Amino acid sequence: MSSLSVRLLSIPLSSSSSSSSNKTRLNATTTPAVAPAAAVAVDAGRLEPRVEKRDGYWVLKEKFREGLNPQEKVKLEKEPMKLFMENGIEELSKMSMEEIDSHKAAKNDIDVRLKWLGLFHRRKHQYGRFMMRLKLPNGVTTSAQTRYLASVIRKYGKDGCTDVTARQNWQIRGVVLPDVPEILKGLAEVGLTSLQSGMDNVRNPVGNPLAGIDPHEIVDTRPYTNLLSQFITANSRGNPIITNLPRKWNVCVIGSHDLYEHPHINDLAYMPATKDGRFGFNLLVGGFFSPKRCEEAIPLDAWVSTDDVIPVCKAILEAFRDLGNRGNRQKTRMMWLIDELGIEGFRAEVVKRMPGKSLERASSEDLVDKQWERRDYLGVHPQKQEGLSYVGLHIPVGRVQADDMDELARLADEYGTGELRLTVEQNIIIPNVENSKLEALLKESLLKDRFSPEPPLLMKGLVACTGNQFCGQAIIETKARALKVTEEVERLVAVTRPVRMHWTGCPNTCGQVQVADIGFMGCMTKNENGKVVEGADVFLGGRIGSDSHLGQVYKKGVPCKDLVPLVVDILVNHFGAVPREREEGEE
Repeated sequence: MSSLSVRLLSIPLSSSSSSSSNKTRLNATTTPAVAPAAAVAVDAGRLEPRVEKRDGYWVLKEKFREGLNPQEKVKLEKEPMKLFMENGIEELSKMSMEEIDSHKAAKNDIDVRLKWLGLFHRRKHQYGRFMMRLKLPNGVTTSAQTRYLASVIRKYGKDGCTDVTARQNWQIRGVVLPDVPEILKGLAEVGLTSLQSGMDNVRNPVGNPLAGIDPHEIVDTRPYTNLLSQFITANSRGNPIITNLPRKWNVCVIGSHDLYEHPHINDLAYMPATKDGRFGFNLLVGGFFSPKRCEEAIPLDAWVSTDDVIPVCKAILEAFRDLGNRGNRQKTRMMWLIDELGIEGFRAEVVKRMPGKSLERASSEDLVDKQWERRDYLGVHPQKQEGLSYVGLHIPVGRVQADDMDELARLADEYGTGELRLTVEQNIIIPNVENSKLEALLKESLLKDRFSPEPPLLMKGLVACTGNQFCGQAIIETKARALKVTEEVERLVAVTRPVRMHWTGCPNTCGQVQVADIGFMGCMTKNENGKVVEGADVFLGGRIGSDSHLGQVYKKGVPCKDLVPLVVDILVNHFGAVPREREEGEE
């Protein structure tokens, strides 16, 4: 059966779900039915699709090929999906790096086109090695999958490791090209894929990490994120309908009042809402981060039933594919198209691409509680299933080694049901632990030594991107520095509540500094002697949850060596931290 024809049964709502009155301010949980916005005047020629289908793939029409960015030119030279769908990876993997670099097409294959297979060449810092990004809808993975990934990275020694990403996902490092065909086969055998997880593709569908186990959830997001992932990759076979987007695209499904999924920073967010007694979703569109612009998602003024979760996703993606800009790479995310057409104009283009050429207006019956206090999932918490609990583990800046992965898999099998959940804060949850086993689990050495269920308050919300240890775009080192700065700050001040601190190595902001209480964006700056050194632009005031909004630059160009006193000052003046007095001369 085609993934587009799958029908979902109505999913019962938790007894804790209830409609809430809307705030005037439009934020991540406010998607009221509103009067249609004034139309933006758009020339009819602008609405002509810029792509057409040729030999099974969607390509840019000749008349729209002026002023293209370099990435679009690479796609025109050769369809990236052929490396997977037509098995081009087999031949490429047999070539030496010298051969590859001597041919422009092959060099573009490994540096650009392989990103359609989730493979990122680390040319600058790990020449000949790749990061492989997986698809892991809703962040749900199994012990068997975890063990397999551990076996892959272990063979690469110090070059191999794994990261939990800010999109509930695994990234493995150290991969070499000759191993890729075998790794792809191994992934398929354990039910994983890396397909369409990089470049101009749809990223991992994010959902509630507590889906199905949360006593207070609104809806179990797993059926929807699974369907979305199946559609995006055509059940891991490759879906050429949506592989030639103008830029990357993020999607999430909201399942709880906590908004763990960060809907305001996604290109499409499904917000639970009822309408005339039917369960479905209001839609937010256009949220994104980029070096030149960051925007929160806005209401599309649309509601869909569960039957239309995939059709509306397809229609929105096709509108973006057909009409999105392909010139200046900094102006190719979907919000730029929404700006150009106006929200009503964009909505009309989505309607054109819906199966019935119709799309209901948004419902006023939002199910997300606007006054909800966002819960901490780290530590031990009761599940909705009697006698079971889930245990949230803190993974320092998301870095996991092969032995750690094997241990996590063992713990999931021994104490749970062989399942692990990844979160957007780079942490891991072990669900379905029998209460009688909790004491023994908490005594395990991995939880004592590495992945604590009860980390210090400042460590709880620490997030860091890859940094320049591996990433060629990162300006500064992030993961080790984030830990070091936090440890030093903890020695100087005491906080009474968690403070979320995010680090990103460059303006691409993979570390999502704009949603943090305090954010650090890598840059080069000058110290007091005029010498150019590694530094950070410091952001302040990002919020998540029902009152979500993006933070702003607090101070630019701070040398990294000066960050500790600055963070101490911010914590004392903005977050109620208390300096730790060093008492001298007392017994």
